[in-house]
Amino acid sequence: MLAYDMLANAIDEYIKIGESTTIESLKRFCCAIVEVFAEQYLRSPNANEVAILLHVGKERGFLGMLGSLNCMHWKWNNCPTAWVGQYAGRSGTPTIILEAVGDYDLWI
Repeated sequence: MLAYDMLANAIDEYIKIGESTTIESLKRFCCAIVEVFAEQYLRSPNANEVAILLHVGKERGFLGMLGSLNCMHWKWNNCPTAWVGQYAGRSGTPTIILEAVGDYDLWI
């Protein structure tokens, strides 16, 4: 679902498992990713790590940069009708934007 931006019921047709099983598996996968990687990658940097990131940015010609900003637009299928205009993206359909900053070492 994440890699191919597919709905749960489309996965059902492709690999022959039910929609509820697909959703439950995705939830377990996401929880496992957070459990495994949160301590190292999904936390705020300490003062020493900020200094290292600023130094690396300076060496690459980007003074004061901690990392690179990346944005992903996700289609919001269940957007309330009253909010559709506020969240309409370039495609004309409502989207939610996930923003993350990552450094050279893949630290989010």
